[in-house]
Formats: sequence, C-alpha cells, structure tokens
Amino acid sequence: MAETRKASRYVVPLAVAGVAAATIGLVPALAASGDPDLPEITAQQLIEKIAASDTQTLSGTFKVTTDLGLPSVAGLADSFAGGSPSGGSSSVDPQERLTQLVSGTHTLRVAADGPEKQKLTIVDGSDEYSLIHNGDDVWAYDSASNEVFHEKGDASDRPAEEKELPGTPKELADEVLKAAGDTTSITVGGTAKVAGRDAYQLVIKPKQGGSTVDSVKIAVDAKTGTPLKFTLASVEGGKPVVDAGFTKVDFARPAASTFDFKAPKGAKVTEGAAGADGADGAAHGKAPEDLEKEFDGLFGGMVPGAGGAGAEGMNVIGEGWTTIAKIDTGAPAPKTGEAPQEVQGFLDALGDKVSGKFGSGTVFKTKLVNALMTDDGKVYVGAVTKQALVDAANAGK
Repeated sequence: MAETRKASRYVVPLAVAGVAAATIGLVPALAASGDPDLPEITAQQLIEKIAASDTQTLSGTFKVTTDLGLPSVAGLADSFAGGSPSGGSSSVDPQERLTQLVSGTHTLRVAADGPEKQKLTIVDGSDEYSLIHNGDDVWAYDSASNEVFHEKGDASDRPAEEKELPGTPKELADEVLKAAGDTTSITVGGTAKVAGRDAYQLVIKPKQGGSTVDSVKIAVDAKTGTPLKFTLASVEGGKPVVDAGFTKVDFARPAASTFDFKAPKGAKVTEGAAGADGADGAAHGKAPEDLEKEFDGLFGGMVPGAGGAGAEGMNVIGEGWTTIAKIDTGAPAPKTGEAPQEVQGFLDALGDKVSGKFGSGTVFKTKLVNALMTDDGKVYVGAVTKQALVDAANAGK
C-alpha cells in the first residue's frame, strides 16, 4: 500500500539522506589537517556524483546534534496535557519519538538492505528505541517501557512511482544548479575524512542578505557518492544549528537477521489502524504519512525550493533564502499574564519587543527560524533576521 511504501522512508532518509534531503545537507567545519588528497571536481560533477549514487546496503552509527538556540523547556510540557510531557500519547509512537531528533544530541544505529529492509535505533544510555521496516511490516519498540507499535500493509497494493525525475545524473545536476539561480552559491569546499572515508565537501551559501543561514554543507563519499555528514550553520556563529553524520559506516549488506523482530514477552503491542480493524486503503495506519509531513514542516523551509505548498491563507513575501510567510490569524496577540507562568517565561526568553510603522509586536527568535507576531494578530515567519521581519511588516502597512 502507499502508506507502507512511505513507511520505508522512516529509516533510510534519516540515516542516509533524510535530514540531508530535507535541509539540503548539514556539515560543521571540518579540520584542515589530514584532509585526503583527491582529484579535483567541480560542483556540477559532485552533484552528478550524488545523483548517480545507488547505495542500497549499509550499516553504521549516526550522530545528530541540533542547536536552535532555544531556552530550556523544563516544566513547559507539564503546563499542557495535565502534566504529561507527551500529551498522553504512547512513548512508542514513531511520530513522537522521531521528531525528538530535532533537539539535543542523539546517537543512532542504522542499517539498510534495499527499499524493503531498514532499521534505525536511537540509543539513550542503556535504553533503546528501534524502528524496523521489513517487507510489509513496520515495527517500533521502546525498551524502557517495553512497548511495541506494529503496522502492516500489502505490498501488492503499492502503486508505481508517479513522480518523474530527470533521466540522467547530469540532468538532475543541471536542475539543481538551475534552481540555485541568482540566490545561491554552490561550490566544492575541499575534502575531508568522515567515518574513516574520503569525502568531498559541497558548500551551499545564500547570496542574499538577511538570511539566518550562513552555509549548508554536504560531505560526499568520494567513492560511492553517498552523503556522509551534513551541517547547517547560522549567521549567529557558534555551534551549528544541525550537525548530522556518520561516525562509522559500512556499505556491505547487513545480516538478514538484523531486520527480524519479535515482540518481547510481556510487551504491550499497539497495532496500526489496518492491523487493529483489518481495514485497508484509506483506513490504513497514518503514522508514516504523518511523520513525513512532520519532517517536511520542520525542515522544509530551511532552503529555497524545499518543503510543500504553503498553508491556506498564507501570503509569501520575497524569494529564495529570504522568503517570508505572512499569516493573518485574525486574533490579537496574548497579553502578559494570560499564559501559565512557565509558558510566559519561555515566551519572554524567546521574544524581543519591536515596533515600527506596522505598530508593535514581538519577535520570537531561534538561530534559524524567526517569527514576528504583531499585536494585531499578524505573523511573519522565515529563516531571516529580526530586521528583515520588521521591514516586511512595515512594507505591509
């Protein structure tokens, strides 16, 4: 089924290109000493190499660190859902658990054997959370709570791919470079050793002023063309906003037993919609589709051309890296004292009071995405600086 096909995107995108595809690639500054001496390559040739990559099998360890510059949210979750940080949802829910990767530092073990077999394990001390896709089955297991999530689909119902891609690596590279246009610089920024392998660095930078993005980098395996390490850096400097990459990788086929799963004795098992009621088609479990949308929403706006269509009623201002979404909520901003103390403290830590021709409002800021909420209920949001948001609001008056 279509949903089962999407389930296969749980693991490989996260391990190989999930964060990379959504954010165009993320990589911190790599040490100059010990960099491998590789043949020269142009940006277009490197993009062609990535496009031609057909990595079907791999296993390894993957580390993801995300630093949006947010204040501590301790106690914030308890202000909602009656004190339940998860809002009452199961700790084994894939949508909930995988979206936790967008904050803090996480170590993952990954394995893949083609489009039908993938496994991702989030390691948290002695506890582990595993997500396994094996044929028609998707399993999630949380060792801390001994809970299992299971979803099943019929492979015979899977539709053929509907999206036509450029026919050759060169055509795809041409499309990428064409999309960059006048707003983006794409270059090769030297070489590096990543997870013990020789790699080239593809560097993507905005040409426009006003973006919060300083650079986006991809470390590309020199032999296979597989993205190995990715970083998104903010103009604020300091730690990268996202630093994600392999610390160990092996492109040999993993053992078949890697993808086997049997619910442990005494585990609580939650079936997806199809497994619970025997329905198919639209009644199939929604976790894969919801998760895909979640990651699109979280990462889709970081770079030009990424992400889906805008929300209904949203106006888009500008283009490229300095695109701003304007939304008229029709509701005035909450007044001080209306929110719980923990929530108000969190908002105050995030916000800067601003004023201009538009009136007054508050800019809620992170190292990447900033949002201006005016006192009359309009919201301006984008991966742009505070001044760019104020200028957009002033221009709207």
